[in-house]
Amino acid sequence: MERTYKEFIPVMLTPFQDNGSIDYKGLSRLIEFYLEAGVSGLFANCQSSEMYALDDEERMSILKHVLKVVDKAVPVVATGAFGGPVEEQADSIKKMYDTGIQAAIVITCLIAGEEEQDEVFDERIFRLLDLTETVPLGFYECPEPYKRVLSAAQLSRFVGTGRVIYHKDTCLDIGLVKEKLAATKGYYFGLYDAYMVNAVESLKAGAKGLSCIQGNFFPELIVWLCENYDKPESSAQVEKLQKFLTANMDVMHAAYPTIAKYFLCRRAVLRNSFSRQNGGVMDSGVRENMDHLFMAYQGLRKDLGI
Repeated sequence: MERTYKEFIPVMLTPFQDNGSIDYKGLSRLIEFYLEAGVSGLFANCQSSEMYALDDEERMSILKHVLKVVDKAVPVVATGAFGGPVEEQADSIKKMYDTGIQAAIVITCLIAGEEEQDEVFDERIFRLLDLTETVPLGFYECPEPYKRVLSAAQLSRFVGTGRVIYHKDTCLDIGLVKEKLAATKGYYFGLYDAYMVNAVESLKAGAKGLSCIQGNFFPELIVWLCENYDKPESSAQVEKLQKFLTANMDVMHAAYPTIAKYFLCRRAVLRNSFSRQNGGVMDSGVRENMDHLFMAYQGLRKDLGI
């Protein structure tokens, strides 16, 4: 039986200079780092990119730079709009799509408020689909400012229009992931699990791939997992990697994305760990955890033969 190819699409960081301005040379090095690791695509202007701490001009400039450096080596998706009325979001999505991205990503929590019902959300999404004409869309269940998780029935209705081709899932519920996969089977569509606690199980259930913050520490490990998750001869190593990712899940969320940048400084990819986003304090304990993680990563990489 032919194996189904799985993709890893990292959620990109945004490197900054020490003074807080965007470090475009650092961004180029980061893109090359992702590509050398074997990623299948890139997700620009997402939460890991500190999208809420960027202005409209910066977001557009970053996206154009990413597309220029990638030069069509892999597809790029990007958040299309950052809040406001549906009409304004539609205009922003069309501008973003005109840059050459494969799909414009909709942030689910920016379509309806936390207290608004699914019916309100659904009506606005269908209106957004009408206003954006033929632009391919995706969903991102971003945890900030609150997490709005789609049901399998909702996702099925949206994917059934033929316009929604991408979904970054953050539900942390493998049962719901399986329901979503069953409800969208047969469509040109991909679900990408954001959380590594269910990584192997999601891939085996039919997820198109993974899109996780762990790719901002060691993307080559996530690529390896996508390539080997169901190979019988690699089962012991796959289990070891899954346990490593699960055990360090909380460690890699503390003071993120600053810690990811610190980790990439140790890997000689970035030159500083400056972040505009307040994701927590990188104190001596957090730094020590990162140093331990770095040593564990080196041993695991050697064990996997990467």
